Amino acid sequence: MVAIGLLLAFGIIVILAIFFYFVPFLLWISAQVSGVRISLIQLFLMRIRKVPPQVIVRGMIEAHKAGLKNITRDELEAHYLAGGHVERVVHALVSASKANIDLGFQMATAIDLAGRDVFEAVQMSVNPKVIDTPPVTAVAKDGIQLIAKARVTVRANIRQLVGGAGEDTVLARVGEGIVSSIGSSESHKQVLENPDSISKLVLKKGLDSGTAFEILSIDIADIDIGKNIGATLQMDQAQADKNIAQAKAEERRAMAIALEQEMKAKAQEARAKVIEAEAEVPKAMAEAFRSGNLGIMDYYRMKNVEADTAMREAIAKPTAKPEK
Repeated sequence: MVAIGLLLAFGIIVILAIFFYFVPFLLWISAQVSGVRISLIQLFLMRIRKVPPQVIVRGMIEAHKAGLKNITRDELEAHYLAGGHVERVVHALVSASKANIDLGFQMATAIDLAGRDVFEAVQMSVNPKVIDTPPVTAVAKDGIQLIAKARVTVRANIRQLVGGAGEDTVLARVGEGIVSSIGSSESHKQVLENPDSISKLVLKKGLDSGTAFEILSIDIADIDIGKNIGATLQMDQAQADKNIAQAKAEERRAMAIALEQEMKAKAQEARAKVIEAEAEVPKAMAEAFRSGNLGIMDYYRMKNVEADTAMREAIAKPTAKPEK
């Protein structure tokens, strides 16, 4: 009998636990006391739909206490089933209402489903965020390199959170603006004397267009002088010009050597032909003697002409001046 009584008591406890799990009576009492009208049947159906009643009821209680009357149970359930964060959305709506920020339930749920933290976005709208840019390197017109660091103060743009670009885009645009501003300066001294001119020029460009943020200010935190890029480029250009000139000179020298070798080869060929022709002269003269075309007197006259020509050439050559 004792064992049967224990089994019966255990069975009753299990049945009550299952009943209170599917029908959260205490949660219903808490909702009624807080002024939220919801029935036990609705809480039971939430369990059937695998929606945690605690999350929905706590969200409705928080919204009701904050004076948000337009948030319904069906909307919270639909957002949870869509994969959203109900508590985060309700917190964001309450914070936006207290800060007089125009944020509706549809916009808040859209931002949450887009993967952004809507509660953090509302907090950033109230308390702007400061983003430090990495060192940005730029060169002024006088060739001096400058390394600048900036602090960008931004706040969330609620209307652009869905589909708007993030922090990386803002930092990239700010860096581009700093490079453009420094690059348009005539001298690096002007930038060092008036660093606020960079901030003013960058802010005029509207860099926050299409992003999820609104840029409030851009402050130059530090500027350092880097290398003399202009002088380095001139030295590199001079070295390149020198190398080109040397290459062209070597090319002309090689062409001159090749031409000289060609001329020497031609001269040797010509001398060979002359020697070959001179070797044929005695044979021709002997043949002329044998055939009677050349007599002894003709031979002597030819020798006289050769001697006379050699004498004239010797006379025509300039004589060396005696050394003093």
